[in-house]
This record gives sequence, C-alpha cells and structure tokens, in this order.
Amino acid sequence: MSTPAPALRELGYWLHRYRRTWRGTVVLSIANPLLFLTAIGAGLGRLVDQNSSAYLSGRPYLDFIMPGLLAAAAMQTGYTEAAGPVLQSTRTRGNYRAAAATPLRPVDILHGHLLFIVVRLALNAVAFTLIGALFGAVSPLRALALVPAAVLVGCAFAAPAAAWAVTVSRPAHLNAVFRFVVMPLYMFSGTFFPITQLPGWLQSVARFTPLWHGVQLCRTLALGTAALPGTLVHLGYLAAMVAAGLLLGRRSYRRQLHP
Repeated sequence: MSTPAPALRELGYWLHRYRRTWRGTVVLSIANPLLFLTAIGAGLGRLVDQNSSAYLSGRPYLDFIMPGLLAAAAMQTGYTEAAGPVLQSTRTRGNYRAAAATPLRPVDILHGHLLFIVVRLALNAVAFTLIGALFGAVSPLRALALVPAAVLVGCAFAAPAAAWAVTVSRPAHLNAVFRFVVMPLYMFSGTFFPITQLPGWLQSVARFTPLWHGVQLCRTLALGTAALPGTLVHLGYLAAMVAAGLLLGRRSYRRQLHP
C-alpha cells in the first residue's frame, strides 16, 4: 500500500509554481464575487425583489444567487485548473514527463495535482463565502459549511477533467468542452434562477447534471433549508463523480505517462 508522501511531493511542485502567481489569483478570487454580488445580487436583485417573485419563496435575490454563484465558480475553477494545466504538463517538455522519469508513479502525479486543485478551490471558496457573509447573503455559521461543499463541487469536475485532459492533444478540445458543456451548465443548472422556470424536459435534464446538485447543496446549506435525504443525494452524486474521475484518471495517467 503506497504512502501519501509521493503525492505530497507532486503537490509541493505545484505549490512552488503557485508562489509566482498567487497574487493574481487572489485578486481574481476577491474581485469576481465582489463584481457578481454587487452587479447581479445587489443591483439586479433589487428589481427582482420589487416584483416579489414567487419562485424565490419570499427570499431576497441576493441570498438566493450567492450560493449558486459559489457552486458555479467552483465548477469553473475545478475545470480550468485541471484541463489546461494537465494538457500543458503532458507535452514533451511538460512537468508530467519529468515527474514520470522519477520514482513517482502516474497515480502519484494525479493525486498530487488534484491536491493542489483542492487547495485552490478551498482558497476561492473561503474568499467567496467571506464576501457573501459581508454582503449579508449568508450567516457566518452557515458560511463555514459552504466551503467544503464548494470544494466537493469543484472536485466533481476537476477529477474527471484531469482524467480526460491527460489524453487530449489539442487545446481546441478543452475550449469546446468549456464552451458547449461548462457554460451551458453555468446558465441552466439553477445558478441564476430556479430550474422550475425551464421547460419540463429541460428540468429533467438539469436534475441529472452535477452542477445542479452542487447548486442545490450549497443553496440549501446557505438558506438553512437542507434536508438530510436531499443532502445525502447531492453528496453521493458529487462524491461518485470524484470517485469516477479518480478511477478513470488512474488508468489514463498510467497509459499516457508509462505507455
């Protein structure tokens, strides 16, 4: 049975790289929720609240949208942190090739990189929930539960994305998935409005998507409406996505790095 030390060595490499870029990512981690919550939550939210939409069950739009934006941001971070860097790392002079020439196994490289993505997701989630609490969109106590929930949402996308991206040879494929999969999920999984406003057949499709489960998990925790059966379903779905990504990644990383 392997020890976690090899994966931690790979994590150390990514943390060393991050030392040169962390300032820019921290700015984005703070600026994005500030802009979204100010423009959409507080700005557009006033118009929504004036019309007293029945779809919000009497809750302010800011309270409704904040956890949805958090889950969507986690999805986007998980995908972008896994897809592009993995593709770059698998190229001839990429760091995956160098690491594979050491005693590190492909599975250690996968786990180490995913551990770094967990760190990135956690930092972003803390920044987002802190700003959401400052806006009054979530109580500080409930904000604590949102951080691990958002990390799980991001991992549900990062693990499968990494397992697939290691086999990709062209960046255009990654961009196509972002454009035609990630962005539609962003728009139609309950992030900005309840999916009950969608056509019936599209509601059924939305309920099968991982982002919808992530949005529902974060939103019910933030609003204090979480019920144990529904929460377990959301957690199980997202955990299954992570497990599937890890299993597929073990195989794809081994085939690509140790052919």
